Amino acid sequence: MSSDRPAIVWFRQDLRVDDHPALDAAAANGRAVQPVFILDDSADGAWSAGGAARWWLHHSLAALQQQLAKLGAPLLLRRGAAAEALVDLAKEIGAGSVHCSMRFEPAGTAQEQRVRTALAAAGVSFAAHAGALLHDPLILRTGTGVPYKVYTPFAKALRMQVSIAEPLPAPRSLHGLAKGAADCGLESLELLPRIDWAGTMRQWWTPGERGAQERLAAFVAGPLRDYGDARDYPAMNGCSSLSPHIHWGELSPRRVWCDVSRSGAGKTPGASKFLAEILWREFAAHVLANFPATESRPLRAEFAKFPWQPSKDHLRAWQRGRTGYPIVDAGMRQLWATGWMHNRVRMIVASFLVKHMLQPWQDGARWFWDTLCDADLASNTLGWQWSAGCGADAAPYFRIFNPILQGEKFDPSGAFVRKWVPELAKVPSEFIHQPWQAPPMVLASSGVVLGETYPHPIVEHSAARDRALAALQKVSGAKSSASL
Repeated sequence: MSSDRPAIVWFRQDLRVDDHPALDAAAANGRAVQPVFILDDSADGAWSAGGAARWWLHHSLAALQQQLAKLGAPLLLRRGAAAEALVDLAKEIGAGSVHCSMRFEPAGTAQEQRVRTALAAAGVSFAAHAGALLHDPLILRTGTGVPYKVYTPFAKALRMQVSIAEPLPAPRSLHGLAKGAADCGLESLELLPRIDWAGTMRQWWTPGERGAQERLAAFVAGPLRDYGDARDYPAMNGCSSLSPHIHWGELSPRRVWCDVSRSGAGKTPGASKFLAEILWREFAAHVLANFPATESRPLRAEFAKFPWQPSKDHLRAWQRGRTGYPIVDAGMRQLWATGWMHNRVRMIVASFLVKHMLQPWQDGARWFWDTLCDADLASNTLGWQWSAGCGADAAPYFRIFNPILQGEKFDPSGAFVRKWVPELAKVPSEFIHQPWQAPPMVLASSGVVLGETYPHPIVEHSAARDRALAALQKVSGAKSSASL
């Protein structure tokens, strides 16, 4: 009987042992388990993990290896097509079943179908379990039976229709195989960069389940209470910084939801706002699962003809943090150094790229994908289409973030800019977000030479706004404008 044979636990983006339904099912009744992670770059096509994400994955796998070894079932590492690798492993150890956590992006679901077909042909059962989300993104529907495209009614429906179960406890021990199968070794996965550009990232992050749990506990005990307000100020410690841990499955969303809800700050406005952000992640998954083409094409079809003005020079200046707008440049440099960017600043830099510079949103999404540790296809796609005005629940295109006003409002002292754009560190606060307005003597005493030590603005704000509105009018006929 397959129930008496060993079970394989196929780890994917669920690199934890706490609240892990696939692991729990595989190890039921003391069954012997063989955990395995398979690096299958071909499965994700154009969306295989970028450099920052691969760095995170390397260290998260190292942590998971230690964790599972202590529990008695060491993690096996392999590389290649997942379907073939799982069939081969099942034959090697005589496994009767394979268990994994479901993924909902197009490439992930296609990979699961290939695995299911291959295992069935080999006489091995396959079970994909929930665990990456609070809900099945293909289930919720509006009153007319179609997927949601607006966040607020989606969030209301999820809260009303989805019961969030208790998280499963981590196993105290596992029954591993007496003789393990061949392992290719972590280094052979070649996840780390050949040139060590990740030195600063090591100062910011501790990948792995233990680091995730420690960060969650620190957030719940501290910033959570004031999250609703503090999260908008990039110089403050107001964010959770949990997104990479949640993306790689080092924390389950169910664990995060329950720990936040039951904490001493669980009834505060800060906790309510944070849980709403968890539901935004659910909404992103819902949109991508139901509209898979949005990973590369706008949900609003009329934006397929938007008159972008692609420029390699403009894109490169934005990527390097050399646009001449301090809050934009600070965000882009934070991203490069840490593999993460503050949420408010993500909106500012995205708006600047697509509206001030008229660069295609897909180019911004690709850069974020390559440089973010928390690069999640659903959230990345939803965020960029929101900024471009072409997706679900999108910000109206005529709402154009003014990078000067945004900087003055959310970084009033310039602390965030001074940290990440050190060449402006001595500029007085009244000019820190528009140094080109500073008198020559002020610039000189601050050590700033515009065009040399720091660039002139790559575009002029008012002219760029007018150009963006004119481009919008060609697509939708909209005439209203707003600058935030």
